[in-house]
Amino acid sequence: MPVTTLVARADGRLIPAAGADRGDETTVSGAVLRAQQVRPGDLFAALPGARAHGADFADEAIAAGAAAVLTDPDGAARPRLAEPEVPLLVHDDPRGVLGDIAAWIYGEPSLDVAVLGITGTSGKTTTAYLVESGLRAAGRTTGLVGTVETRVAGERLASAFTTPEAPDLQALFALMVERGVTHVPMEVSSHALSLGRVNGTRFTVGAFTNLSQDHLDFHRDMEEYFAAKALLFDGRSTTEVVVIDTAWGQTLVTPQTITVALDAGTGAAWTASDLDSTPTGEQSFTLRGPGGLTIPTSLPLPGEFNVVNALLAAAILDVTGVEPEQIAAGLSSVQVPGRMERVDEGQRFTAVVDYAHKPAAVALALDALRAQTSGKVITVLGCGGDRDAGKRPLMGEAAARRSDVLIVTDDNPRSEDPAEIRAAVLAGAKGHGAPHGGEVAEIGDRREAIAHAVSLAAPGDTVFIAGKGHETGQDVGGVVHPFSDRDELAAALRAAVEGARL
Repeated sequence: MPVTTLVARADGRLIPAAGADRGDETTVSGAVLRAQQVRPGDLFAALPGARAHGADFADEAIAAGAAAVLTDPDGAARPRLAEPEVPLLVHDDPRGVLGDIAAWIYGEPSLDVAVLGITGTSGKTTTAYLVESGLRAAGRTTGLVGTVETRVAGERLASAFTTPEAPDLQALFALMVERGVTHVPMEVSSHALSLGRVNGTRFTVGAFTNLSQDHLDFHRDMEEYFAAKALLFDGRSTTEVVVIDTAWGQTLVTPQTITVALDAGTGAAWTASDLDSTPTGEQSFTLRGPGGLTIPTSLPLPGEFNVVNALLAAAILDVTGVEPEQIAAGLSSVQVPGRMERVDEGQRFTAVVDYAHKPAAVALALDALRAQTSGKVITVLGCGGDRDAGKRPLMGEAAARRSDVLIVTDDNPRSEDPAEIRAAVLAGAKGHGAPHGGEVAEIGDRREAIAHAVSLAAPGDTVFIAGKGHETGQDVGGVVHPFSDRDELAAALRAAVEGARL
């Protein structure tokens, strides 16, 4: 696309390359945010950042073949762009327009693939996998964008963010269109909405799960956090589907909203009845939808909160034309990495890994496990560094109240002192009486903590490893060390089983 066209559509200002006239018809064929990722023909987005300005890396980008640079007035005034070798597209809010610009460059791909956006604090990942499973049961060619991974027509790509940066996202959608993808369930984070990463994306469906405390290191308060989530419902989504079990969801409801709730008394369009669960956590229930629709359903995930996730997924699938029997087939066969994921090495107790890393998620997960556990619940829990510190004692309290044994350990301390993070968790854990005994221990080494939890387990117990879920690294002091809760738990279980045989 010609840079002059982008300037006109974005309502920006063009500074021609030194020596060029204003009739310059330089074209760009891609867009990137990082100079080291530039390929010939790309537009380099030189944005202001917290620590540096992207314009300071313009030389590197231009040397790599950048055909033009998008920046703000401050960037355009910096020495490296004072006499630009390529055209400059100058805009007062370059981050805000970058999504639209990237979409234009890549041919507005979200108009050719159905993007099904899911936002909220908890349940985004599980709901996205439930939707994708239903779509595949219906024979659709699917993509997936989220925390665990990105998938394009069955090909798996690693995910750096829950929601990619705007240029990467639009390029990804364009790739999906080329690969014949028809539908893409997508997690949409509050960061992505606040920072404009999904600007330029047209959502066929926008869906809301719930809201609880998280990311208050980025948002000033819960109201600002909710306002970011609510941006998905500002008109960019053709159809809106909202869980109304809480006041946050109810705030989003309009006459056109498709509503979801576990409780039929709310008057929601989608509800559930006849709930039943097995000791191993599988559930059966009846989905009830608009027009008297009933869908007998099974779900291989424990907890009423996952029934709500399944309801939300069913409502999204129904909007996209998936038949009831295909919805049921998708829900019953779903596999969600690191989300209430069972690890079985032949032990005589339940062992579960989950991504729960906020107070409400810890409480919900433990309530679900408690309901199916005849013996003790043994929990391993830590909190991440350089993130919302206010939730640490709340997570400790939530876990201690619901566990017979709580082992507080490390979880991505990043640049912080791990002992100080553990102390904050322990303050919440030890400051409240616990109905289940609430023995609390501190073991900083996460591998040792998991092994100790397994050593305490007996038949009928549940070992719950919370916080990292699908992650495969432990960030300590800025260095990411290989670490998988699932692998470490499996190794500890194998050792315990082998030891019992001996």
